[in-house]
Amino acid sequence: MTLRPEPPDRPSSLPPSRLGPPPPPPLIARTRQRLVSFLQEMGEITEMALQSTRAGFRRPFEGREIIHQVEVLGVASTSIVAVTSVFIGMVMAVQFAYGLKQFGGMEYTGRVVALSFARELAPTLTAVIVGGRIGAGMAAEVGSMAVTEQIDAVRALGADPLKKLVWPRLIASIIVMPVLGAFAMVLGFLGAMVVTDIQFHIPSSFFLRSGVNSVWLEDYLQGLMKTPVFGAIIALVGCHFGMKTRGGTAGVGSSTTRTVVVTSIAILIADYLLTATAILIWPGQ
Repeated sequence: MTLRPEPPDRPSSLPPSRLGPPPPPPLIARTRQRLVSFLQEMGEITEMALQSTRAGFRRPFEGREIIHQVEVLGVASTSIVAVTSVFIGMVMAVQFAYGLKQFGGMEYTGRVVALSFARELAPTLTAVIVGGRIGAGMAAEVGSMAVTEQIDAVRALGADPLKKLVWPRLIASIIVMPVLGAFAMVLGFLGAMVVTDIQFHIPSSFFLRSGVNSVWLEDYLQGLMKTPVFGAIIALVGCHFGMKTRGGTAGVGSSTTRTVVVTSIAILIADYLLTATAILIWPGQ
């Protein structure tokens, strides 16, 4: 019995798409694709901001909904702002006190902590922490309305979703962020004052007097002027990803995750740009 020889291997006649996944694009192509996607997202967010602003000045002015959003976004965030700012103040006080003690300048701890909180820590950290909370909440709430076709129902009734959903959240975020930033500034400095008095025996009266005397009005303005911009970023990013949500509950989870990531990055980028602008305005600071 003779075995029939096997035929030689022939190239597959299947199209390249059937042979397996295509090779990944090169690094330059992926970078270009991500850059184009990022610019497209920024363009859509800017367009949404302009359209919602135009719609917000038309009657009715949604005052009741704005007050409701101020309560939801601002009052409900005071606890997390209080806890984080107090402990951040304690940590910064301990770090600065130990560092300055090596150079014999521990009495300058109050000045350094006050300037750090006034210019940078209070507004930026508050925006990042609170932005993750309220931005994800906006994305989840608006995204749930999108996947259940409630936004389409609003359009069918002749109303503008940007005026009903985006505008109240945008105004409320711009209102509450300066208040939360000032709240965090005060509590963070008080936490630092208490821990330095207990651990390093720096009198609270001296710590308070040196901190207050070293901070000028320009320092407060340099920090607090950032907070309305941060509030606008949080609201616009959260509502943007919420209104683009598709795919049911899985899409809602994806939108909230993207909102937290994009909000944090956008706040840090805006913080650098605003700080550079403030230095140009007040070169002596």
